[in-house]
Formats: sequence, structure tokens, C-alpha cells
Amino acid sequence: MPDKDQLFWLFFKFSGRVSRAAYFLAGLLLAIVQAFLLYRFTLVPEDSTAGQVWALAFWAVVLVSVWASVALGVKRLHDIGRHGIMAAALFIPMLSILAFVALCLIPGQPGPNRYGDRPNSPARTV
Repeated sequence: MPDKDQLFWLFFKFSGRVSRAAYFLAGLLLAIVQAFLLYRFTLVPEDSTAGQVWALAFWAVVLVSVWASVALGVKRLHDIGRHGIMAAALFIPMLSILAFVALCLIPGQPGPNRYGDRPNSPARTV
């Protein structure tokens, strides 16, 4: 089980590499949390206080998820030996789905590369 430092690195830091499986599972977790909050929002009356709370929670999670998705994308691109700036493709609506699928399918570089020694670890410090 990863500790909280590893989870913070996975979702919020831009250095290091992440494997296909970790990228897919982390992306799936973000989508499930967003879907759950949206589902809860749809169950309450429109103008109720509970609806406002669920809507606020949903938008807060969406904002955090945007950062986390970019951080995951950058680390996944690092694993395949590409520069992280290409993660900007995750903001283009139709391209984002294709980019996610591609990053889930393209294998990473075996062995160390300039972004880290191995997948699922922060970058080495020089």
C-alpha cells in the first residue's frame, strides 16, 4: 500500500515516471470520484442547500482533477521518453480521450531514462 507521500507525488508532482497501469488506474480513480459527486448532485432537489454543497464539492474535485490529470500525463510522457509539455493535448476535448488511450497503450522505455531510473518513482536528483 502506498504511503501518503507516494500518493501526493503520483497526483500532484510533475517529476519522475509512471507506468501504464498506474496511469490508467489513477485516471480511473479521478473519473470515478467525479462521477460519484455528479451522481450525488443529481439526487437532490435543484435549489436545495444539499445541492449547493454537492455542486461545490464536484467543482472542487474537478479543479483538483485537472491538476492531477496533467501531472499524471507529464509523468506518463516522461516514461515513454517524451517532454511533459505534450500533456497540453489533455486539454483539447476530443484529443484528450485519444491521448489518454494512447498513453495507456504505449509502452514505456525499459530501464532508466533522463526522467528517472524506473517507472512509478520520483525523478532522481543529480
